[in-house]
Amino acid sequence: MRSLDPKDLNTAELHQYLLGIVAPRPIAFASTLDEEGRANLAPYSFFNCFSSNPPIVVFSSNRRVANNTTKDTLHNVEATGEVVINAVSYEIVRQMALASVEFPLNESEFEQTGLTPIPSEVVRPFRVKESPAQLECVVRQIIPLGDRGGAGHLIINEVVRVHVREDVLDEKDRIDPHKIDLMGRMGRAFYTRASGEAIHRIYQPVKPLPIGYQQLPRSVRHSTILTGNDLGRLAAILEAPTGPSLQKLRQENPRVQEALAREKPLEALHQYAQIELAKDNAELAARIAWLGEVLFGKDGP
Repeated sequence: MRSLDPKDLNTAELHQYLLGIVAPRPIAFASTLDEEGRANLAPYSFFNCFSSNPPIVVFSSNRRVANNTTKDTLHNVEATGEVVINAVSYEIVRQMALASVEFPLNESEFEQTGLTPIPSEVVRPFRVKESPAQLECVVRQIIPLGDRGGAGHLIINEVVRVHVREDVLDEKDRIDPHKIDLMGRMGRAFYTRASGEAIHRIYQPVKPLPIGYQQLPRSVRHSTILTGNDLGRLAAILEAPTGPSLQKLRQENPRVQEALAREKPLEALHQYAQIELAKDNAELAARIAWLGEVLFGKDGP
Protein backbone atom coordinates (compact mmCIF):
# COMPACT_ATOMS: atom_id res chain seq x y z
CA MET A 1 0.00 0.00 0.00
CA ARG A 2 1.05 3.58 -0.55
CA SER A 3 1.71 5.38 2.75
CA LEU A 4 1.34 9.15 2.79
CA ASP A 5 2.23 11.72 5.41
CA PRO A 6 -0.35 14.57 5.32
CA LYS A 7 2.47 17.02 5.96
CA ASP A 8 4.06 16.02 2.62
CA LEU A 9 0.92 16.80 0.58
CA ASN A 10 -0.49 20.13 -0.40
CA THR A 11 -3.99 20.85 0.86
CA ALA A 12 -5.71 20.19 -2.47
CA GLU A 13 -4.05 16.77 -2.84
CA LEU A 14 -4.84 15.79 0.75
CA HIS A 15 -8.41 17.00 0.33
CA GLN A 16 -8.98 14.63 -2.58
CA TYR A 17 -7.47 11.64 -0.79
CA LEU A 18 -9.71 12.25 2.21
CA LEU A 19 -12.84 12.71 0.11
CA GLY A 20 -12.07 9.62 -1.94
CA ILE A 21 -11.67 7.50 1.20
CA VAL A 22 -14.36 8.93 3.46
CA ALA A 23 -17.23 8.20 1.09
CA PRO A 24 -20.03 8.14 0.29
CA ARG A 25 -21.07 11.15 2.34
CA PRO A 26 -24.61 12.49 2.77
CA ILE A 27 -25.24 15.97 1.43
CA ALA A 28 -26.52 18.84 3.54
CA PHE A 29 -28.30 21.25 1.20
CA ALA A 30 -28.14 24.20 3.60
CA SER A 31 -30.61 27.07 3.36
CA THR A 32 -29.80 30.23 5.33
CA LEU A 33 -30.67 33.92 5.51
CA ASP A 34 -28.33 36.86 6.02
CA GLU A 35 -29.06 39.85 8.28
CA GLU A 36 -31.03 41.54 5.50
CA GLY A 37 -33.20 38.50 4.81
CA ARG A 38 -31.47 37.43 1.59
CA ALA A 39 -31.67 33.69 1.00
CA ASN A 40 -28.64 31.51 0.38
CA LEU A 41 -28.62 27.86 -0.65
CA ALA A 42 -25.43 25.77 -0.74
CA PRO A 43 -24.48 22.06 -0.56
CA TYR A 44 -22.04 20.58 1.98
CA SER A 45 -20.90 16.97 2.06
CA PHE A 46 -18.96 17.19 5.32
CA PHE A 47 -22.23 16.31 7.07
CA ASN A 48 -23.79 13.72 9.35
CA CYS A 49 -26.15 13.01 12.24
CA PHE A 50 -24.41 12.77 15.62
CA SER A 51 -27.15 12.47 18.24
CA SER A 52 -30.81 11.55 18.56
CA ASN A 53 -31.46 12.94 22.05
CA PRO A 54 -30.97 15.84 21.62
CA PRO A 55 -31.32 15.59 17.81
CA ILE A 56 -28.02 16.95 16.51
CA VAL A 57 -26.74 17.21 12.94
CA VAL A 58 -23.34 18.65 12.09
CA PHE A 59 -21.88 19.99 8.87
CA SER A 60 -18.64 21.78 8.12
CA SER A 61 -18.14 24.90 6.06
CA ASN A 62 -14.49 24.93 5.03
CA ARG A 63 -12.35 27.94 4.27
CA ARG A 64 -11.59 28.20 0.55
CA VAL A 65 -8.20 26.74 -0.30
CA ALA A 66 -7.38 29.25 -3.04
CA ASN A 67 -7.79 32.49 -1.06
CA ASN A 68 -8.55 31.40 2.53
CA THR A 69 -11.94 33.15 2.57
CA THR A 70 -15.12 31.83 4.19
CA LYS A 71 -18.49 31.13 2.59
CA ASP A 72 -21.85 32.89 2.83
CA THR A 73 -23.41 30.00 4.73
CA LEU A 74 -20.92 30.36 7.57
CA HIS A 75 -21.49 34.12 7.73
CA ASN A 76 -25.26 33.61 7.80
CA VAL A 77 -25.36 30.99 10.57
CA GLU A 78 -23.00 33.14 12.64
CA ALA A 79 -25.32 36.10 12.16
CA THR A 80 -28.73 34.44 12.57
CA GLY A 81 -28.14 31.10 14.30
CA GLU A 82 -30.56 29.22 12.05
CA VAL A 83 -30.36 26.85 9.08
CA VAL A 84 -32.54 24.39 7.18
CA ILE A 85 -30.85 21.23 5.94
CA ASN A 86 -32.62 19.83 2.90
CA ALA A 87 -32.10 16.24 1.75
CA VAL A 88 -30.81 15.79 -1.80
CA SER A 89 -32.60 13.20 -3.90
CA TYR A 90 -31.69 12.07 -7.40
CA GLU A 91 -34.40 14.23 -8.94
CA ILE A 92 -32.75 17.48 -7.76
CA VAL A 93 -29.05 16.53 -7.77
CA ARG A 94 -28.14 18.65 -10.78
CA GLN A 95 -29.92 21.65 -9.31
CA MET A 96 -28.01 21.05 -6.08
CA ALA A 97 -24.74 21.00 -8.03
CA LEU A 98 -25.67 24.27 -9.72
CA ALA A 99 -26.19 25.85 -6.29
CA SER A 100 -22.50 25.26 -5.51
CA VAL A 101 -21.61 27.99 -7.99
CA GLU A 102 -20.58 31.26 -6.27
CA PHE A 103 -23.29 33.56 -7.58
CA PRO A 104 -23.12 37.27 -6.69
CA LEU A 105 -24.53 38.19 -3.29
CA ASN A 106 -27.66 39.78 -4.72
CA GLU A 107 -28.56 36.70 -6.82
CA SER A 108 -30.60 33.99 -5.11
CA GLU A 109 -29.58 30.35 -5.58
CA PHE A 110 -33.27 29.49 -5.44
CA GLU A 111 -33.86 31.59 -8.56
CA GLN A 112 -30.69 30.45 -10.31
CA THR A 113 -31.45 26.75 -9.79
CA GLY A 114 -35.22 26.86 -10.29
CA LEU A 115 -35.86 25.42 -6.83
CA THR A 116 -38.84 26.62 -4.82
CA PRO A 117 -38.49 28.31 -1.42
CA ILE A 118 -41.28 27.53 1.05
CA PRO A 119 -41.70 28.88 4.59
CA SER A 120 -40.39 26.96 7.57
CA GLU A 121 -42.46 26.49 10.71
CA VAL A 122 -39.92 27.31 13.45
CA VAL A 123 -36.90 29.00 11.88
CA ARG A 124 -36.66 31.82 9.34
CA PRO A 125 -34.65 30.25 6.46
CA PHE A 126 -36.71 28.73 3.68
CA ARG A 127 -37.09 25.04 2.97
CA VAL A 128 -36.61 23.57 -0.52
CA LYS A 129 -40.02 22.39 -1.71
CA GLU A 130 -38.55 19.81 -4.10
CA SER A 131 -36.46 18.15 -1.37
CA PRO A 132 -38.05 14.93 -0.01
CA ALA A 133 -37.13 15.82 3.59
CA GLN A 134 -36.06 18.95 5.47
CA LEU A 135 -34.61 19.58 8.93
CA GLU A 136 -35.24 22.95 10.53
CA CYS A 137 -32.31 23.65 12.84
CA VAL A 138 -31.09 26.06 15.47
CA VAL A 139 -27.31 26.48 15.54
CA ARG A 140 -25.93 25.47 18.94
CA GLN A 141 -22.20 25.91 18.40
CA ILE A 142 -19.65 26.74 15.70
CA ILE A 143 -16.17 25.33 16.19
CA PRO A 144 -13.32 26.66 13.99
CA LEU A 145 -10.77 23.93 13.23
CA GLY A 146 -8.04 26.19 11.86
CA ASP A 147 -7.33 29.52 10.21
CA ARG A 148 -5.74 28.44 6.93
CA GLY A 149 -7.27 27.49 3.57
CA GLY A 150 -9.10 24.16 3.80
CA ALA A 151 -9.80 24.46 7.52
CA GLY A 152 -13.34 23.57 8.52
CA HIS A 153 -15.89 25.17 10.80
CA LEU A 154 -18.03 22.56 12.54
CA ILE A 155 -21.59 23.90 12.63
CA ILE A 156 -23.47 21.98 15.33
CA ASN A 157 -27.23 22.18 14.92
CA GLU A 158 -30.21 21.03 16.96
CA VAL A 159 -33.15 19.84 14.87
CA VAL A 160 -36.33 21.63 15.95
CA ARG A 161 -38.68 20.41 13.21
CA VAL A 162 -38.59 17.46 10.78
CA HIS A 163 -40.47 17.41 7.48
CA VAL A 164 -40.77 14.21 5.42
CA ARG A 165 -42.72 13.90 2.18
CA GLU A 166 -45.50 11.33 2.48
CA ASP A 167 -44.61 9.51 -0.72
CA VAL A 168 -41.17 8.42 0.59
CA LEU A 169 -42.68 6.55 3.56
CA ASP A 170 -43.55 2.85 3.63
CA GLU A 171 -46.62 1.20 5.17
CA LYS A 172 -45.04 1.48 8.64
CA ASP A 173 -44.34 5.21 8.22
CA ARG A 174 -40.63 4.56 7.92
CA ILE A 175 -38.47 6.13 5.24
CA ASP A 176 -38.06 3.78 2.28
CA PRO A 177 -34.52 4.21 0.86
CA HIS A 178 -35.73 3.35 -2.63
CA LYS A 179 -38.44 6.00 -2.51
CA ILE A 180 -36.41 8.82 -0.98
CA ASP A 181 -33.68 8.04 -3.55
CA LEU A 182 -30.88 10.00 -1.87
CA MET A 183 -27.57 11.00 -3.44
CA GLY A 184 -24.18 10.64 -1.76
CA ARG A 185 -20.95 12.48 -2.48
CA MET A 186 -17.73 10.69 -3.38
CA GLY A 187 -14.34 12.17 -4.24
CA ARG A 188 -13.81 14.69 -7.04
CA ALA A 189 -16.87 14.86 -9.36
CA PHE A 190 -18.28 11.48 -8.37
CA TYR A 191 -21.63 10.83 -6.70
CA THR A 192 -23.54 7.70 -5.79
CA ARG A 193 -27.28 7.02 -5.95
CA ALA A 194 -28.53 5.25 -2.81
CA SER A 195 -31.43 3.26 -4.21
CA GLY A 196 -32.10 0.19 -6.33
CA GLU A 197 -29.29 -2.35 -6.43
CA ALA A 198 -27.05 -0.03 -4.41
CA ILE A 199 -29.16 -0.77 -1.30
CA HIS A 200 -28.19 -3.79 0.80
CA ARG A 201 -30.06 -4.94 3.88
CA ILE A 202 -27.62 -6.16 6.54
CA TYR A 203 -29.34 -7.20 9.75
CA GLN A 204 -27.00 -8.21 12.55
CA PRO A 205 -28.60 -9.00 15.94
CA VAL A 206 -26.43 -8.06 18.90
CA LYS A 207 -28.11 -10.45 21.36
CA PRO A 208 -27.81 -13.33 21.89
CA LEU A 209 -24.14 -13.53 21.02
CA PRO A 210 -23.16 -15.21 17.71
CA ILE A 211 -20.51 -17.91 17.55
CA GLY A 212 -17.84 -15.53 16.18
CA TYR A 213 -15.01 -15.97 13.70
CA GLN A 214 -12.77 -18.09 15.92
CA GLN A 215 -15.45 -20.79 16.16
CA LEU A 216 -15.55 -21.27 12.39
CA PRO A 217 -14.01 -24.54 11.20
CA ARG A 218 -10.40 -24.22 10.07
CA SER A 219 -11.27 -25.27 6.51
CA VAL A 220 -13.83 -22.48 6.40
CA ARG A 221 -11.48 -19.80 7.77
CA HIS A 222 -8.84 -20.80 5.19
CA SER A 223 -11.23 -21.32 2.29
CA THR A 224 -10.11 -20.19 -1.17
CA ILE A 225 -13.78 -19.79 -2.16
CA LEU A 226 -15.55 -18.09 0.72
CA THR A 227 -15.04 -14.33 0.99
CA GLY A 228 -14.70 -12.15 4.06
CA ASN A 229 -18.38 -11.27 3.76
CA ASP A 230 -19.23 -14.97 3.60
CA LEU A 231 -17.18 -15.65 6.72
CA GLY A 232 -18.89 -12.74 8.45
CA ARG A 233 -22.29 -14.24 7.71
CA LEU A 234 -21.25 -17.67 9.00
CA ALA A 235 -19.66 -16.19 12.12
CA ALA A 236 -22.97 -14.45 12.86
CA ILE A 237 -24.97 -17.66 13.34
CA LEU A 238 -26.06 -18.42 16.90
CA GLU A 239 -25.18 -22.13 17.05
CA ALA A 240 -22.78 -24.35 15.12
CA PRO A 241 -24.46 -27.21 13.20
CA THR A 242 -24.49 -30.58 14.96
CA GLY A 243 -23.45 -34.02 13.73
CA PRO A 244 -26.98 -35.41 13.13
CA SER A 245 -27.97 -32.43 11.00
CA LEU A 246 -24.81 -32.83 8.91
CA GLN A 247 -25.42 -36.53 8.40
CA LYS A 248 -28.99 -35.85 7.29
CA LEU A 249 -27.77 -33.17 4.87
CA ARG A 250 -25.27 -35.60 3.33
CA GLN A 251 -27.90 -38.29 2.86
CA GLU A 252 -30.82 -36.20 1.61
CA ASN A 253 -29.44 -33.21 -0.31
CA PRO A 254 -28.73 -34.00 -4.00
CA ARG A 255 -26.66 -30.83 -4.44
CA VAL A 256 -24.38 -31.93 -1.60
CA GLN A 257 -24.04 -35.39 -3.10
CA GLU A 258 -23.12 -33.82 -6.43
CA ALA A 259 -20.45 -31.67 -4.76
CA LEU A 260 -18.98 -34.69 -2.98
CA ALA A 261 -18.55 -36.42 -6.33
CA ARG A 262 -16.44 -33.57 -7.72
CA GLU A 263 -12.66 -33.68 -8.12
CA LYS A 264 -12.34 -31.02 -5.39
CA PRO A 265 -15.31 -31.72 -3.12
CA LEU A 266 -14.39 -29.25 -0.37
CA GLU A 267 -14.24 -26.36 -2.83
CA ALA A 268 -17.51 -27.54 -4.38
CA LEU A 269 -19.17 -27.54 -0.97
CA HIS A 270 -17.91 -24.05 -0.28
CA GLN A 271 -19.24 -22.87 -3.65
CA TYR A 272 -22.61 -24.35 -2.76
CA ALA A 273 -22.52 -22.70 0.67
CA GLN A 274 -21.71 -19.37 -1.01
CA ILE A 275 -24.75 -19.71 -3.26
CA GLU A 276 -27.00 -20.32 -0.26
CA LEU A 277 -25.51 -17.33 1.58
CA ALA A 278 -26.35 -15.16 -1.42
CA LYS A 279 -29.95 -16.35 -1.06
CA ASP A 280 -29.89 -15.47 2.66
CA ASN A 281 -29.97 -19.13 3.72
CA ALA A 282 -27.26 -18.83 6.36
CA GLU A 283 -28.38 -21.88 8.34
CA LEU A 284 -28.17 -24.20 5.33
CA ALA A 285 -24.89 -22.63 4.23
CA ALA A 286 -23.42 -23.28 7.67
CA ARG A 287 -24.42 -26.95 7.58
CA ILE A 288 -22.79 -27.31 4.15
CA ALA A 289 -19.58 -25.64 5.33
CA TRP A 290 -19.40 -27.66 8.56
CA LEU A 291 -19.96 -30.87 6.61
CA GLY A 292 -16.91 -29.99 4.52
CA GLU A 293 -14.85 -29.67 7.70
CA VAL A 294 -16.04 -33.02 9.04
CA LEU A 295 -15.27 -34.82 5.79
CA PHE A 296 -12.19 -33.02 4.51
CA GLY A 297 -10.92 -30.59 7.13
CA LYS A 298 -7.73 -31.04 9.08
CA ASP A 299 -9.69 -31.98 12.17
CA GLY A 300 -12.03 -34.32 10.30
CA PRO A 301 -11.65 -38.10 9.83
